Amino acid sequence: MEASRGPIVEGLLWRCAFGLVGAYFIGFAVFVAELPGVAPRAVQADAVVALTGGEDRLDTAVALFERGVGRRLLISGVHSFMTKDLLRPLVHGGRRFDCCADLGFAATNTRGNAMETATWVRTHGYRSIVVVTANYHMPRSLEEFSVAMPGMKLVPYPVPEIVAARRWWLEPATIRTLQYEYAKYLGSLALNSVFPRNGMRGGQAEASHSPTAASSVAGTTAP
Repeated sequence: MEASRGPIVEGLLWRCAFGLVGAYFIGFAVFVAELPGVAPRAVQADAVVALTGGEDRLDTAVALFERGVGRRLLISGVHSFMTKDLLRPLVHGGRRFDCCADLGFAATNTRGNAMETATWVRTHGYRSIVVVTANYHMPRSLEEFSVAMPGMKLVPYPVPEIVAARRWWLEPATIRTLQYEYAKYLGSLALNSVFPRNGMRGGQAEASHSPTAASSVAGTTAP
């Protein structure tokens, strides 16, 4: 009797394994297919938040801010050696950048970006933000931001670093980037479901222990 159960159990385990693998790749296909290829033409919000990780993200966010979108700009996840004076020519910052851009140094990952931003928006009393990051990074960013700032209006402004027109499926490095990001996105969904961050509910984010979490956080607001 016990011997006859062995093949049955083994068969069930194989079916479950194939089902999980199939679900993963179907989900991955949907994830990639839904990545936006272009940014929206017009957006508006109380502020703009840029997540570091690529030069195009910062250039895009600063250009958006200089065109009059938002009252302040936060660049989250900046290296500790960076200053506004050093960054300004690199991102083509102008008058609004000088006046009303803040650098956040506390974040080292996407969850940290969300926590840092939550503290920043709570300080300024903002209710809506434009989130600027790579298109493939946007789903996970919105997941983390929505958990850290429930009730906040999040306006995605994706930078199309990976688009279908470039035939990413022929580039092993791009495939690895997308697979890695998809896996981290699933991890964020699972982690936030199993371990909800109750301390962040109601717009309350954990304060950073770094004294330089955001420079010029109490600065003026752009006209």
